[in-house]
Amino acid sequence: MSLRNRLASAGAAAVLAALVLASVVLYPALSVNLNDRRDAELVSAANQAPEVVKGFKQKSALAEQDGEGPDEVVIPTKPVSVGSTTLQFVLPTVAEGPTDGFVGVSDVDVQVAEGTRPAYFHDADWGGTHYRIYTTQLADSNGGLVRTYVPTAVVHSTLRQLAMLLVGITAGGCLLAAVAGRLAAGRVLRPVRRLTETVEHVTATQDLTARLHVDGRDEIARLTRSFAAMMAALEESVGAQRRLVADASHELRTPLTSLTTNLELLGEGPGLADLQAPVLLGEARAQAAELTSLVNDLVDLGRYGGVRTHTEDTRLDLLARRALDRSATRSPRLRFAAELAPCMVHADPDAVERAIGNLVDNAVKWSPENGQITVSTTADGTVSVCDQGPGIPAADLPFVFDRFYRSPTARSLPGSGLGLAIVRQIAETHGGGVAAEPLPQGVRLRLWLPPVSLAAEQPDGPTAPQAG
Repeated sequence: MSLRNRLASAGAAAVLAALVLASVVLYPALSVNLNDRRDAELVSAANQAPEVVKGFKQKSALAEQDGEGPDEVVIPTKPVSVGSTTLQFVLPTVAEGPTDGFVGVSDVDVQVAEGTRPAYFHDADWGGTHYRIYTTQLADSNGGLVRTYVPTAVVHSTLRQLAMLLVGITAGGCLLAAVAGRLAAGRVLRPVRRLTETVEHVTATQDLTARLHVDGRDEIARLTRSFAAMMAALEESVGAQRRLVADASHELRTPLTSLTTNLELLGEGPGLADLQAPVLLGEARAQAAELTSLVNDLVDLGRYGGVRTHTEDTRLDLLARRALDRSATRSPRLRFAAELAPCMVHADPDAVERAIGNLVDNAVKWSPENGQITVSTTADGTVSVCDQGPGIPAADLPFVFDRFYRSPTARSLPGSGLGLAIVRQIAETHGGGVAAEPLPQGVRLRLWLPPVSLAAEQPDGPTAPQAG
């Protein structure tokens, strides 16, 4: 069953439950009310019986004056209709047995006439009709009895009509709720249907450019916007993956081709191998090292992308110190200076140290003989590396942190074009960023991360500049 039909069924079931509950409460209440009103009418008619008897007496007296009536008052023993109620008088003496035109007098009726038992209600059948009877002592009659009664079919008929009405209302209300619920569900679920169609389209065609636009602030609108954002992020991720594969393939093709060529030359013959073997082997080793470096950079680019597997509070200035010392040991021809202000960041220390090391290695590659490289940190979480190299052309500044980007002047130098891309990947993964700024001589590369308080750890004091 579709969600639309389930919502319509749920609405109809709720309305059905409400109407059934209302009917269960309403029907007994109305039944009791109707029976109470009927009994009250019987009691009222019995209370009017003395007036009826008085009317008979007055009628008999007038008839006697005219010489047309009997000498004594005649009160009918057959039932007399008064409005919707029928009265029966039993007098002057009440004895157990049959009566004229209605059910017989019982022993209980005799006790009521004698005043030894209170008035009472009971049901009885007469002439194929079921009656509700009220029996009480007739006032001022010296032992007389009056019975008032009505057919119970009057109340039962009303209750049957009420029951049919309640059943009709319940069925009609349930059907109306189902139809209205289905129409409303169709309107409410229209964004869900569009979202489903978009998901099915993406699944069938792999078209990640499909987008949904929705207005509103409800949960469905939020879901649609979140899905659209997810699709945009997925499209960007897939595009970045394809670009990475294409760029990596391009970068790997050249050293692999050269390495294959050298190996083929080594296998052509002993004479050529004797003459060129040392050169070819040297080139092959260099190309293998270049491939190894490229593969390692690709692995690091994937390792530091998107997910931080381990983070802790760490001193940014101490990480910068270790990266600077390591580069100073490998590059004795250069001078190194440190201006390291204490700074605490919450990050993956290995990743951040790798990023700082890449910045320093980039400065080493571009620095002239006896040039100076300055590494500095500030309390706001910024690491800066300045060199005295040829600098970066203004046209290349926006792209220096892109993957595999190498300016025309750098294509003849060793490197994969991934070092600075790894720096940006690590910075952005930790909520920071990178920037490149030209200097009068050289360039400044900056990496910044969100700092944390140094209250838990006392700084070691200012770090004196160090010359390499």
